[in-house]
Amino acid sequence: MSATLNAGRTRAALRTSARVSAELLLVLLAAAVVLWLLGRMWPVVWPLVVGLLLTTLTWPPTRFLRRRGLAPAVAASLVTVLSLLVAAGTVALIAVPVASESGRLGDGVVEGVQKLREWAAGPPLNIDDAQIADAFDTATSRLQDSAGSIATTAVTGVSTVFSGVVTAVLALFLMFFFLKDGPRFLPWLRRQLPGRLATDVPVVVERCWLTLGSFVRSQALVGLIDAVLIGLGLWILDVPLVLPLAVLTFVSAFVPIIGALFAGLVAVLIALVSNGLMDALLVLVIIVVVQQLEGNVFQPMIQSRGLGLHAAVVLLAVTLGGSLAGIVGSLLAVPVAALIAVVWNYLREQLTDPPAEPAADGSPT
Repeated sequence: MSATLNAGRTRAALRTSARVSAELLLVLLAAAVVLWLLGRMWPVVWPLVVGLLLTTLTWPPTRFLRRRGLAPAVAASLVTVLSLLVAAGTVALIAVPVASESGRLGDGVVEGVQKLREWAAGPPLNIDDAQIADAFDTATSRLQDSAGSIATTAVTGVSTVFSGVVTAVLALFLMFFFLKDGPRFLPWLRRQLPGRLATDVPVVVERCWLTLGSFVRSQALVGLIDAVLIGLGLWILDVPLVLPLAVLTFVSAFVPIIGALFAGLVAVLIALVSNGLMDALLVLVIIVVVQQLEGNVFQPMIQSRGLGLHAAVVLLAVTLGGSLAGIVGSLLAVPVAALIAVVWNYLREQLTDPPAEPAADGSPT
């Protein structure tokens, strides 16, 4: 009798495991189909995502203007124009000082190349001018042989830049319409959905919206910390163009990995051509230390607190997103993880049984 009972339990456990495995496979298949559809629709999805992120950043001033009695279209137009002016001012803040220092930087580059040749000619390398000339000729011939691939890369780069401009324009128009008509979306959505979905879906959408806003604010705070710390180090070392480099550091913080590498490379090169090798190495050390603090301390702490995610989850999400989709995956990994957590928490709230209420006589119901 006991053996028969154990065999029955074993078969029931196997059936349960098989059913759960089949359901999990169906969920994974549905996720794969959704990801495939997103990939096919990416030229439309990417401007929509960028527009939503920009809207979370510009909605507070729009809401302030609307509460002061401005019409939605007027408030959205003012904020959109102001955003364009801020973006143009940021570019000018970087470009104008760089243009004014271009002569000094050019002289520094020439002087740096000359110092590099003098250093290579001495011990322990002992490379003479003839060897340098041969190396230059070899490099020139290789460039000529690979002219076709270079041209292809240049065309690809131009196409990428053009695609980026189109994405930015579409995202800007979408941001305007989101700012103008955003508050109407949830009432419209409630009218379109049947039954309980008319209650559940708007609540989840509203929570996701608040989570996206928290992500953008936390990312801006991380970029501000990077800009202040790196700018302070550059100012102490008397590196030129401190303010443009600090602004570049802040802006590049919104582009994971590549943004930090680009801003750090620019700062090190300017320190090299203006202050010399030792200051360039010190700038490199400062940037590496700040970036390590950002990636391992500031960003996980700030984002985990603002998004309700553990710091380890933030780190794992960025790593997984980068391995799956590169730079875009790293950029979207944290907000996607936060949105998944929002949906999961809401489902858990709805599926959790409410606590039992005591009866009138004091005994549990």
